[in-house]
Amino acid sequence: MTPTRSVPDLRLPLLGLAAWMGALAVRWEPVASFGALAAVVAAVLSISLAGVRWPRRRRAALTAVAVLVVGAGVGVVAVTRLQAVRDGPVARLAEQRAVVTLTARVTDDPARIAGRFGDQVLVRVEVSHRQAVLVFGDTTWERVAIGERVRLTGRLAPSDDDEVAATVSPRGPPVRTAAASLGWRASEALRTSIRQSVAHRPQAQAALVPALVDGDDTDLPTELTEDFRTTGLTHLTAVSGTNLTLVVGFLLVVARWAGVRGRWLAGVGAAGIVGFVLLARTEPSVLRAAAMGAVALLGLGRGGWHRGVRGLGAAVVVLLLLDPRLAVQPGFALSVLATGGILLAAPAWRDAMGRWLPRWLAEAVAVPAAAQLACTPLVAAISGQVSLVAVLANLLVAPLVGPATVLGLLGGLVGLASDRAAQLVGILAGWCVAWIIWVAQRGATLPGAVFEWSTGAGALAILALASLAVMLVGPYLLRHRAIGVAGSVLVVAVVWFGPPTPRWPVDGWVLAACDVGQGDALAVRVGPSSAVVVDAGPDGRSVDGCLRRLDVKRVPLLVLTHFHADHVDGIAGVLRGRSVDAVEVTRLADPPGGVAEVERAARGAGLTPAVAPYGVTRSVGDVTLQVLWPRPDSPAVGPGDGSTANAASVVLLVEVAGVRLLLTGDLEPPGQAALARALPGLRVDILKVPHHGSPHQDLDWLESLGARFAVVSVGADNDYGHPAPQVLEALSGAGTEVLRTDRDGDVLFAVRGGRLVALTRD
Repeated sequence: MTPTRSVPDLRLPLLGLAAWMGALAVRWEPVASFGALAAVVAAVLSISLAGVRWPRRRRAALTAVAVLVVGAGVGVVAVTRLQAVRDGPVARLAEQRAVVTLTARVTDDPARIAGRFGDQVLVRVEVSHRQAVLVFGDTTWERVAIGERVRLTGRLAPSDDDEVAATVSPRGPPVRTAAASLGWRASEALRTSIRQSVAHRPQAQAALVPALVDGDDTDLPTELTEDFRTTGLTHLTAVSGTNLTLVVGFLLVVARWAGVRGRWLAGVGAAGIVGFVLLARTEPSVLRAAAMGAVALLGLGRGGWHRGVRGLGAAVVVLLLLDPRLAVQPGFALSVLATGGILLAAPAWRDAMGRWLPRWLAEAVAVPAAAQLACTPLVAAISGQVSLVAVLANLLVAPLVGPATVLGLLGGLVGLASDRAAQLVGILAGWCVAWIIWVAQRGATLPGAVFEWSTGAGALAILALASLAVMLVGPYLLRHRAIGVAGSVLVVAVVWFGPPTPRWPVDGWVLAACDVGQGDALAVRVGPSSAVVVDAGPDGRSVDGCLRRLDVKRVPLLVLTHFHADHVDGIAGVLRGRSVDAVEVTRLADPPGGVAEVERAARGAGLTPAVAPYGVTRSVGDVTLQVLWPRPDSPAVGPGDGSTANAASVVLLVEVAGVRLLLTGDLEPPGQAALARALPGLRVDILKVPHHGSPHQDLDWLESLGARFAVVSVGADNDYGHPAPQVLEALSGAGTEVLRTDRDGDVLFAVRGGRLVALTRD
């Protein structure tokens, strides 16, 4: 029989829920949050009024009072913090756009961002009365260190963030008035040493080791980040309770080996938690991870299951009292759900599978399965996807996550004394993460790695109920070897071969316009499982999903019409798991952020972006294409803000299976007029409407093309008013059937029975 367990004391988890509802009542949905809080109180009071003995009735009544007090208390803290920021002296000066001189403490690492007139550095600082200010400085601000005190002069401006009193653009470089404390300097030295210990390893390994140890993912390749997201391994690259548990657990093992016992051992654990927070930075996400990791450590000892559940409730209360804004952060919710799933469901799953599996293997399967099931509805709500490969991927990497993390930390510690010895340790850490990288990359390419799920309330409710049902029924089914093996085989088969879906794409397709939101991503079929891809959209997951549905495994040519984010930021999704032979771009290398993104991704794939050849007609598989724009004498250097990038969009005239396509990027009216003059009488079958259907068009030219179909790549409910009604009316008036990705989803054009037809996948 599966061992029975007593019911845990849920009073502290109830207080955690009350704290959450109290914070949400202030920061998000007051009516729904207060309603949920009232429901909790009513449920507890109903127990107190039931026919139970007086001691239990008294306990339930006291719990109901505590729920009200905690919920109201967190709400008061949230209101107080918001008012302190909104009505503080810094916010009042920001409303006046005052020029001020501030003395502030740096509270976060500098981050370089692409600004309107060149790169800027974003730094968060704190002035008196705990008022946070965002500094938008020049590149000299990259040299400030967390914990330092600086003086700056600049003009304040209001902030859109409720937690930030103002923004400021300083005049000139920062003036350091005080060095960081010893703890912060030691933390920075150790972070630097960790990076240097693996700097000689391949790029992906050198970036992943610091991410595992302290969450430093600044150098992680974009494509690898997407692979980790697809396979449910993102928690390894961010500061999480797992990181803290491994690091502090390592310290406790060393302490026990050295003879430390009793309360001194608890002191080592507490010191390890404080040191980890300093190493990974005192950001809300790090404090959250420290709390969840401490709960996990609490659950390791005798009676740990009950203590862990109580500790989880207490951690939620304390964290929300310290920082009520966590209540609306998805990362916080995912941490709580994952920890709760592990504490409440994993033991039953482990005990059930332990009847026919070794205990260590049963636990290795149960822990990630419980965490993933608990988080699945929220992950689907955020991403619109459900991962089927996450449990398997976490199971495969689990044996090496611990050694990789510990060796990375050890390499940093050794590096403080000897660089050469640290590099030897770094080699071992690199070998460990090489397996993790391979699992992520291979898992992300599997046909059934993820499947799409609606983010509507009904669909999410169904998914939540299904996840809960699996969590509850799982132990009763998995105690039987035959059911457990059959279920495992079924999951592996779906992941490996993909879930059954209606046939897509249809035979004879020639062009696909992918639904990637507010951006462009097109695929022109050049042969079986092969396509020329034009633009990559704003998000790697969206374009990767579309190409998967099209069964595109090889991309002989990727053309990026210009470097705006909505056309290039998804490049990692095109590269993921596919053979890409060449990348061609526009002549104008602007804006710099987009150029850097393409160069970084292409370099990781071993490719060199080349300028699309003007005017040359060439064949790629079954496709003939010609670059009509930009002209070879057009500018190659822009102003640095991307304002002229649209005008330099690559325009392609493509012919495939007797169908003529005109793919126009975001070409502006002057360029359209120039093409009209250069190519009078040009006629096409399919038009990709320029610039997402913007009102700025040469309508006479668009109408003159005589297109049978036009497709608008556009995001639903976008802020730009795309597509413009007058553009749609003009095309429809010219006899062109217009399709749009915001309403129709993926749009496919195919030749069927000698006729060109349009199909949608909404």
